[in-house]
Amino acid sequence: MKKYILTVLTAILIFAGVFAQNNCPVIPMPNNVQTKEGCCKIGKKICVNVNADELKDITTYLKESLNRFVDIRIVKNDKHPSIFLRLLKNSSSPSDGYTLNVEKDKIVIESSTKGGILNGTQTLLQLCMFSPKHGGITNIACCSIKDYPRYQWRGLMLDESRYFFGEKVVKHLMDYMALYKLNKFHRHLTDDPGWRIEIKKYPKLTKVGGVGTYEDPEAKAQYYTQKEIKRIVSYAAQRGIEVIPEIDMPGHAASSNHAYPEYNGGGSEIKPDFTFNPGKEETYQYLTNILKEVTKLFPSSYIHLGGDEVHYGNEHWKEKPEVQTLMKENNLKDLKAVERYFIRRMADSVKFMGKHVMGWDEVIESGLDYSNTRVMWWRHDKPQLLKEALDKGYEVVMCPRIPMYFDFIQDEKHKDGRVWGGKFCSLESVYQFPPDTLDCDNKHIAGIQTCVWSERIQNNKRLDFMIFPRLSAMSEAAWTNNENKSLEGFYPRLKKMIKLYDKEGIYYFDVFNKNNHPEPK
Repeated sequence: MKKYILTVLTAILIFAGVFAQNNCPVIPMPNNVQTKEGCCKIGKKICVNVNADELKDITTYLKESLNRFVDIRIVKNDKHPSIFLRLLKNSSSPSDGYTLNVEKDKIVIESSTKGGILNGTQTLLQLCMFSPKHGGITNIACCSIKDYPRYQWRGLMLDESRYFFGEKVVKHLMDYMALYKLNKFHRHLTDDPGWRIEIKKYPKLTKVGGVGTYEDPEAKAQYYTQKEIKRIVSYAAQRGIEVIPEIDMPGHAASSNHAYPEYNGGGSEIKPDFTFNPGKEETYQYLTNILKEVTKLFPSSYIHLGGDEVHYGNEHWKEKPEVQTLMKENNLKDLKAVERYFIRRMADSVKFMGKHVMGWDEVIESGLDYSNTRVMWWRHDKPQLLKEALDKGYEVVMCPRIPMYFDFIQDEKHKDGRVWGGKFCSLESVYQFPPDTLDCDNKHIAGIQTCVWSERIQNNKRLDFMIFPRLSAMSEAAWTNNENKSLEGFYPRLKKMIKLYDKEGIYYFDVFNKNNHPEPK
């Protein structure tokens, strides 16, 4: 009899948990939701109380967001329901985790970290947006949420070398990153088509190197001034987002070489001017000077050095006497060894500046210090590289082309975008990443990231179409534990989110009505 009662009680608790999960409108789905009787009724006004001065900027952010998304104003009058933001001391709660309790007369968000408080406010914001409304009153069901992320690194990369989007678009994108609890914004600012960041010591990098796009090599110079970079970094910080700059090297260097040809290492017939010159000592000083300015603009603990696809354009290294001298003096047997030498030199510069190195998975071969290096596994067709990086002790961010590159098409009927052996990146495949076939819970897995390359994205409308709603699926893949995920539970929440896209004028791919928004060019 006792076993029977215990079985029944367990079933009831499981059912209650599933019911709570299915009735929570939030994306990404919180990892633990318990419903209670009653609801908190919020009108057009609400109070916010904090127990620490460092939470005041979160109050400002919450105030702006509530006003923007749900037309609720924060006031100082205690007669209205109150939101309490409480930073806890001596707490052992998970990093970025939080608790949110909705009671009939108040809402309390608690965490041991500021980031956790901010994550709790994103959940509250969505509860306010998607809870039932009657007569101007928002009725939030009373509940208790105890939440924390599956992965600490939840990122998005935007390529602005090939197409320049600008400050307004970037800030709008970060608004949705924050809403979905994404916390890493990787900025691909330099590549062959254009150099997009002002370096005051080398003004021709933007005046000359900033000219052109992937589609139009003669397009006027477009780039971010250092003032604009600082504004964007500040905007991101208010939303709990770390901005990681990438200065690509030793390949993908054509825009820099057009501006300062004295550091040009040449390329190949297909990719001329592709590399920096690894045989000149001046090259290392030039790039170090650039990184010194970059580190002052970005407080991130990481500098991304690229390090990918060098073999596409290093043929001219064979012809350069200074490279041949370098090889002899350092016993470098081939061009791959030269590449590794270059990466180690620049990684040392980054480390000397007090930063950690990031690089694409090619940097695994360079023998970098695993304790100071984070690897981005991007070649989905080479899972052995993920295993190798983990075995060597590198912290790894998983961002494989399939399904995490959002320049790939998202439906078999789409024509404008990439495919790989017939494979593409559907919303469902993004949501279901990472598969059990990967060592996705290895202690060295830092998290996951989507990459938005812009060869096939030449306007803001298409940017929205390629990102939304896949970004919502990616956020749940990064945040929510597998046992709390299901496409059946995700789709109803996505339908509510799509109404927000409509309200905000976002041109998204409608997975429920594929004829609704035709694929833009």
